[in-house]
Amino acid sequence: MSDRIKFFTGNADLNLASQIAKAYGSKLGDVSIPKFSDGEYTTYFNETVRGQDVFILQSTFPPVDNLMELLLMIDAAKRASARQIIAVLPYFGFARQDRKDKPRVAIGSKLVANLLSAAGVTRVITMDLHADQIQGFFEVPVDHLYASSIFLPFIKENYDLNNLIMAAPDTGGTKRANAYSKFLGLEMAICYKQRSVANQIDSMMVIGDVKGKDVLIVDDIIDTAGTICKAAELMMEQGANSVSAMCTHAILSGPAYDRIEQSAIKELIVTDTIPLKKKSDKIKVLTVANLFAKVIESLENHESISDNFIV
Repeated sequence: MSDRIKFFTGNADLNLASQIAKAYGSKLGDVSIPKFSDGEYTTYFNETVRGQDVFILQSTFPPVDNLMELLLMIDAAKRASARQIIAVLPYFGFARQDRKDKPRVAIGSKLVANLLSAAGVTRVITMDLHADQIQGFFEVPVDHLYASSIFLPFIKENYDLNNLIMAAPDTGGTKRANAYSKFLGLEMAICYKQRSVANQIDSMMVIGDVKGKDVLIVDDIIDTAGTICKAAELMMEQGANSVSAMCTHAILSGPAYDRIEQSAIKELIVTDTIPLKKKSDKIKVLTVANLFAKVIESLENHESISDNFIV
């Protein structure tokens, strides 16, 4: 592999960063993130990055320290004369704040995009943004990967397509579920929900016939798991044979794990863009390391990456 490339990571997910570097045929570089007694921290590279293509592998899930570490590493690489600085964010945090949906609200994803640009990033590689338009918030190239290139082969190998139906947990996920159903030649169902405040569902109904079917609900993010578990319950009430779920970013905060364990969900398939807080027999993890490594190699060789986009 090219000796012009160096990989670094902070404290967000050392395991995934190591897997991506290994899949590329390299290893993580040496970076220090020392803390002062008051909790403030800094970053510095313990090896030269002058003239190098520096890939900083760091998802920006909470705590906000993960984002701050990323920004500091980008700034350090810029001041150390790196040739290019590529931020690899398997999970782009603050993506749910992509518009003004009510008065006097921040657009967090645009702010983060501005911060990354101001720090000195020259390219961003990420996966399954909550809203596609976030790519337009950046003034640098954004390679937006899709977990479908991992999920679709898994579906074909592990599910009976003759009795499978794709489902969206809400109307916002209709486009994603429709893309999966069209590619696989399956029917689709939609859950319509109403909520007055975030993370709290007021009512929900199923649109579509799921009776006797094996339902596979697909989503980009599962946070408290309230929506996905309620959707699974409704599908079973409508006569579904079984309900499984699939999501890219397993945030799984608050009561999520307990809800999933107690739910009608037979199996939850997720990627490792966010490390699981604890193990569950119901949750199966598919790695994104090989996909990111393949895309990085294509970029370094100035090759097209379009064959990684299935749907």
